[in-house]
Amino acid sequence: MKKILLLAVFMAVALGVQGQVSFEKHFSPKTLRLDYYHCGSANDEQIYLKELIEEPHWAGNPNSLIDDKEYGNHLLKVTDAKTGELLYSTGYCSLFNEWQSTEEALTTQRCYPEGVVMPYPKNIVVATLYSRDKKNQWKEIFNYEIDPSSYWVRKSNPSDETFDVHYSGAAQKKVDVVLLGEGYTDRAKFEYDCKRFAEELFKYEPFKSRAKDFNVRAVWKASKDSGTSLPGENIWKQSALSANYYTFDSERYLTVADQQGIRDLAANVPYDVVYILSDTRKYGGGGIYNFYGISAAGDPNFAGKVYVHEFGHLFVGLGDEYVGTTSFDGMYPKDTEPWEENLTTLVDFERKMWHSMLPKGTKIPTADTEANDKKLGVFEGGGYQKEGIYRPWRMCMMRHLQHTDDFCPVCTATLNYKIDFYTK
Repeated sequence: MKKILLLAVFMAVALGVQGQVSFEKHFSPKTLRLDYYHCGSANDEQIYLKELIEEPHWAGNPNSLIDDKEYGNHLLKVTDAKTGELLYSTGYCSLFNEWQSTEEALTTQRCYPEGVVMPYPKNIVVATLYSRDKKNQWKEIFNYEIDPSSYWVRKSNPSDETFDVHYSGAAQKKVDVVLLGEGYTDRAKFEYDCKRFAEELFKYEPFKSRAKDFNVRAVWKASKDSGTSLPGENIWKQSALSANYYTFDSERYLTVADQQGIRDLAANVPYDVVYILSDTRKYGGGGIYNFYGISAAGDPNFAGKVYVHEFGHLFVGLGDEYVGTTSFDGMYPKDTEPWEENLTTLVDFERKMWHSMLPKGTKIPTADTEANDKKLGVFEGGGYQKEGIYRPWRMCMMRHLQHTDDFCPVCTATLNYKIDFYTK
């Protein structure tokens, strides 16, 4: 009972802080983008400022300015320069952070182009970036004072062609998804694949029941070449976003290194979430929390389920629940509780929503047998590792696409929470 009361007080305080921030007082309904280079190696990181950009749209919910969950490996906080009041915050992940877990990062320095966005401030603010340390504690890595009236803020006026795929209402009370095309030379094919994306996403719960809470828009930009680069097969394409498979030497991992280029194209419309459709049949994709998602639009068997799986990564930072040798082996230290809602090392399991959802008497760990299929438990194996990492269900959409059409109750609750964040 004491834990429940403390949790209630904590949530009330968090929501109270959020409620005290007036969008109209502090922000204008457009975007301020801060572009930078994220550089370093396995054990260090630096942020190098590139530029500030004013973009014409802001899709965010004016009632949800403070990210009380703080999912992700990075965090942006925007504070009033005079009073120190927290005005806006959001968590996110990055391709740079994933690269830090690879063997190359032990001996090499790299830089990745990135950017964060915020509603356009009316007065001088301070933008601070944080990263998690090895114990998942926040550490400050960058701090910059922004004068929104400065002539050094470049005004962006994107003029690419756009179209609606699924429209439900005003952006400020919807989850606004923007679809970008990679490797398309035929607009009609891109439009067909965008329609298919929406149809597939809304086949699965909780998206099916909450389709009215989403807008899906698309931006058209033709590529010179059709298809996607395959470095491992010496195939290189000149495409709109320069995506490639074989990221970190994982054949099916499809990514785009330049996130700034993605934001340039996405800025044509109001957006909360960026998803990239790649004009290829090769199985694969990737989803990075509050960064971007991407997958093969032409996969004849699993394109729809891959959309939904990657959207789970992208939208709420759900972790992979499968086991296997990848570039990310050892990504989750056994002595630290993952921030992802659907993974645990049992180090600090009690703090998770998942723990409170377990039926009374559930054995921890739970036997991974057919008798426990579709039962909420604590099953060993997840986060790419056989031992020491646990997942909520035997077979969730975050574990296996062939054997289920469902998210587990923990993933579903997390997805619904985020939809509410954008729409309530």
